Amino acid sequence: MAEKTVMTREERMAVQPIGKLMVSMTVPAILAQIINVLYSVIDRVYIGHMEGVGANALTGVGVTFCITMFISAFSSFISNGAAPLAAIWLGKGDRGHAERILGNSVSFLLVCTVALMAFFYAYMRPLLYMFGASDATIGYASDYLSIYLAGTLFVELALGLNAFIICQSQSKTAMLSVLIGAVANIILDPVFIFGFHMGVKGAAVATVISQALSAAWVMRFLMGEGSSVRIRAGCMRPDGRILGSVFALGVSPFIMTATESFISIVLNHGLQVYGGDMHVGALTIMQSVMQLFSAPLNGFTQGMAPIVSYNYGAKNFGRVRRLYRRMIGVCFGFRFLTAASAMLFPAFYAGFFTNETELVSLTARVMPVFMAGMLVFGLQNGIQPAFLALGQAKVSLFIAVLRKIILLIPLAIVLPHYMGVMGVYYAEPVSDIISATAATILFLVNIRKILSEEALAKIR
Repeated sequence: MAEKTVMTREERMAVQPIGKLMVSMTVPAILAQIINVLYSVIDRVYIGHMEGVGANALTGVGVTFCITMFISAFSSFISNGAAPLAAIWLGKGDRGHAERILGNSVSFLLVCTVALMAFFYAYMRPLLYMFGASDATIGYASDYLSIYLAGTLFVELALGLNAFIICQSQSKTAMLSVLIGAVANIILDPVFIFGFHMGVKGAAVATVISQALSAAWVMRFLMGEGSSVRIRAGCMRPDGRILGSVFALGVSPFIMTATESFISIVLNHGLQVYGGDMHVGALTIMQSVMQLFSAPLNGFTQGMAPIVSYNYGAKNFGRVRRLYRRMIGVCFGFRFLTAASAMLFPAFYAGFFTNETELVSLTARVMPVFMAGMLVFGLQNGIQPAFLALGQAKVSLFIAVLRKIILLIPLAIVLPHYMGVMGVYYAEPVSDIISATAATILFLVNIRKILSEEALAKIR
């Protein structure tokens, strides 16, 4: 009876009306992403309002974003590389292969945890200085990061494996895993920061405990009878063919996330050189606002991706077309509206993170420039996950590399030589507009060839 329930739940992705299916799959994922981003945003809100030291503490914690993003990038290999493959194999009817993908994913995350902790504990302070910390902010940065690193395993498991719950058409369960941790973080933050007078260390402790609760929930579910693909010891032995397929598909989202870290390094360094701590603080606020805006889109595409992948694996190409059109349209519309609101009311958003007049004024001046490219970037927000859901690793990788490595990083280095500190801010919209245009062209040129049995047969 239990097996029949599972099969019915998965098969509805191929037969349920698209509108109803989109709501049931994406709403929990959207809520989960919004809740998840509150981990870092709530930390920054509380830290930014610490009496007398808020601006420096906020800037110091903002510098650690380079490292925390790089750590989370390794979970992207799994959440965006392994989980879509598992969904495709479920669509093909091979549950055993999907479980081998899950088992190899767990092994990969365990290895990543050990390597990342060893590296960053060994080189933490020099890296933080390199990434934009100053003598005034290094203490806050190192205090936060030294505790955060202790929870690396929880971060990797919670972020990496939750997508395997979504790919089983169990978005509500996946949302609960994030909700448990986020609610705990919101409650524990003020307790540790202000109640126990731990400052930024308290924010880090609250985050580690919260991520541990999320990771425990995810592991408990994926090892239990309610999961149609389970973590089994026999499936955790590394398989080169499986890991090769995961890496091929996951390298694009890995680069997208990892280069967010490198971009922060370049931007922080440029702002520190040409502007100082106040500009680094403004960037921390704007990145937090962008995280808030990106969370619903990430949840929406995360909820849509398994539907696209399942139907692609089942050769329902007409249904796939209807799905990706809606996905791209929603992403574009939402991104346009949120970017426009940030450009029109920048001081309103800045005021959430600090009550220091000078920092609010600076952020209000530069945010309309920084956000301008987001007016069209919603096209890429929809196209990139569509390529991933269809197993198209190479073109997805190119789009990721184009925006961040080919365009944004060089522009952020070159433009300040001609425009001063504003050149750092202008690098963002220029790269966003060019890459969104390129992604749209690539999608229109390639989508007909991708939706064919020949292309599907090449996915392993």
